[in-house]
Parts: sequence; C-alpha cells; structure tokens
Amino acid sequence: MQEENKCNCKCDSEEKQECECKKCDCEDKKIKKEKKKDKYKEEINALKDTNKKLEQDILVAKADLINYRKRKDEEVSKLLKFSNEDLIKQLLPILDNFERAIKLDDDNLEDEVSKFLEGFKMIYCNMQNIMENFEVKTIDGANKPFDPVYHNAIMVENKEGVEPGMVLEVLQKGYIYKDKVIRPAMVKVSE
Repeated sequence: MQEENKCNCKCDSEEKQECECKKCDCEDKKIKKEKKKDKYKEEINALKDTNKKLEQDILVAKADLINYRKRKDEEVSKLLKFSNEDLIKQLLPILDNFERAIKLDDDNLEDEVSKFLEGFKMIYCNMQNIMENFEVKTIDGANKPFDPVYHNAIMVENKEGVEPGMVLEVLQKGYIYKDKVIRPAMVKVSE
C-alpha cells in the first residue's frame, strides 16, 4: 500500500490532471489552496483598506457636522440676541427729534408751547424706558477721552486748559445695544 501512495510518474501539469496518482492530486490541491489563500488575503487586505478609508470618511463627516452645528448655533444665537437692532436703529432718529424739541422749552410754563412740549417729554421718557428695557444704553462721552470705537469726531476745537483728545461736546448721542455699538456718538474733540 505504501507503494501506491508513492508516485513515480513524471507528468507535467497537463498530464497531472489526467494522472490518477494521489501524489499529483495532493500537490494540485495544495497549489490551488495556496492560490485561494493568497487571493483571499488580497481581498481581505483590500477590504481592510476600504474599511479604514470609510471609517476616516465617517470621522471627517462627523467633525464637519459638529462644526456646522456649532456655527449654526452661534449664528442663530447672534440673530436672536440682536434681532431688534434694525428696529432700534430706526427709532434713534425719532429720539433725537424728541430731544431737539424738548430743548426748545423756555422758562415760561404757562404758554401753549410749554404744555405741548410737556407731552413730548412724557413720550420721550416712555421711549427711553423702552430702550432701557431692550438693553439700549447711551454712550457717555462728554469730558472723557476720545475713543474711536464709541465716538465719531466731526469737529475739532482748540480749547485752553483741556488736554488734547478729550471730548468737549456731544453733538448727537451714541448708543450701545447689549454689547454692540449700533451708533457712535458724534462729538467735538479738543485739539
């Protein structure tokens, strides 16, 4: 029986398929198995590479989504925070006109103009209270150093006894809405 397992044939690859000896058949099977293993290893390595690439793509997509959400949340919160800015900007000239009208008042409180201006003063006070409720504050500038963030210098005057760069007079009030300057104060500055 041992002799049957041993093959003395010297067949080439074409003949091995026709050869019925077990030795040739085993070698073919081993070669085929090795080729299949190599093929499977290549496929597995290719799948591992694809998997790694897809995992990286997922991580990048997650990071992009997180960054997008953060940007969107910041934009929405900013929009909500300053949602009334346009309305307030349109109301500021009305406040200025009320202030100008109130300055026309004289010492005679019995005439018709004074009574009329008293109604203006009440409306002006109500509007000021509404502005304060919406966190709108007046920029205080008189007798303070000039700051280009809060002030817009439209006039310069040389005044003795005042150091240069000081605000001499506020010509038009400036306003801050929450923490943002929505209108800088127009001022006269010392030279």
